[in-house]
Order: sequence, then structure tokens, then C-alpha cells
Amino acid sequence: MSTPFAPRLPWPLPAVAAWLLAWGAFAAALAAGLGAGPAFVAALAVGAAVAATARGLWRRLLAGAGFPLSALALGALPGLPGWAWLAAAVPLALAYPLKAWRDAPFFPTPAGALQGLQDAIALPPGARVLDAGCGLGHGLAALRRLWPDARFEGVEWSAPLAWLAARRCRFAAVRRGDLWAGSWAAVDLVYVFQRPESMDRVAAKADAEMAPGSWLVSLEFPVPGREPQARAGRPGGRPVWAYRIGTSGNSPSNTGRRRR
Repeated sequence: MSTPFAPRLPWPLPAVAAWLLAWGAFAAALAAGLGAGPAFVAALAVGAAVAATARGLWRRLLAGAGFPLSALALGALPGLPGWAWLAAAVPLALAYPLKAWRDAPFFPTPAGALQGLQDAIALPPGARVLDAGCGLGHGLAALRRLWPDARFEGVEWSAPLAWLAARRCRFAAVRRGDLWAGSWAAVDLVYVFQRPESMDRVAAKADAEMAPGSWLVSLEFPVPGREPQARAGRPGGRPVWAYRIGTSGNSPSNTGRRRR
């Protein structure tokens, strides 16, 4: 968890701040006469403290990893070749490619996080449910527990994560792709676990493509300026927001669209 009084900086500012301050601490420690090893440890501590202000485990890991990877790449630690950073950087780049940085990092849906949503949303058997940005399939598994008779799909930009999700969730059709490029036109419910900055774009895509009466469900982050038709989630856990497309006052761009 983040420190109690840490400011909530928009992503990726926590990562940039962690990297810059860690390098500043490293340079200051060297100037004070510390060896490269102690200076490296001091810089790691500074970077970790700043990285702790980021929201979510994976963002904190990404923010904290910037200094040690760049220090290895630049040969800041004597005795280690500059190419040693590839051992960590290449797997990270494969699992979380640069294009995906504009979206949420890998945030698994906690088990039971969607509890109670099935009481608010009655999906018929065979309804089409899409997890947009499915990661390793934790959200797909949570959705299936609510509506076992639905047809499930997942889209994930990271090729390794999509491959693993397809094998973890054999009940779903998982593909590697851009969640923003694929159509949501024939989907009865779209589930997202994005970031606050993405929710306006998520809502705009849902309004433009989804049919009236279908559902947009978001874990933790609401759509700014919209009243949800339902709210669920475990007590003390992340809230779940459910929006019905075409509802008066919420998605005016769907007015007049025919119901499927």
C-alpha cells in the first residue's frame, strides 16, 4: 500500500520522479565519498520510497525498477557488464510493451471483487461478455462465477499475457489485440479494470458502439459525471460500477439506436 500522506500523482509522474530522485541520491552519495555499492543501496531506498506513492502493485514495481535497470545499463556498478540489465528489461518489455503504457498496467481482478453484481445485472444464457484488457484472465474467471452460462471473450495487448490467459481460461475466447481498436458493437457486457484517466475514453467507446440496454462495468474507477445504475463489490473492497448504455442522462449518443 502507498504511504498514508503520499500525494497521488498522475501516472507516469511517480515513475519519472522515482527515477530522477534515485539518480540524484546516487550522485549525492558518490559525491559524499560513499562507494558505488552503498550509493546504489541508498538510491534504491529513495526510489522505492517515491515508487510507493504510485497506485497499484505493478505501477510501484515499474517505478522502482527504473533506477536499477538504468544503472546496470550505464555500468554504474563496477564488475557488472552494461548488458546485464537485459536479463530483466527484455522479459518486462515482452510482458508489458511500450504501447500498453497508455493503459492500465497488469492489475489482476481480486477473487470475489465483483461479488453481488449478478444480483443487479440479469444476463440471459449465451450473453456475450468481454473483458477488455484481460491480463492473465483473473477478471474472466470472476465474471464466469457470476454468469456461468454466458459466452466469454478477452482481449489483451501483451502477447505473453494473452497466451497465458487463453490457457488459464479455456472457457473463453482470448485474443491478443488492442482493446480500443476492436468493436464492442455486439457485446452485452464489457468489463474493464483500467485507470481513472482512461474512463472517459472507455465511456465514449461504449456509447458509440454498444447497443442500448447493454452494460459497461468498471472495477474501482467510475465514469466521471455519470450516475451508475448499480454498484457492487465486497465490503471494504474495491467498488464495482455498472452503467446501462442508452439510459437517459448517461449516454445520450445512443438515443434512438435500435435495441438488439
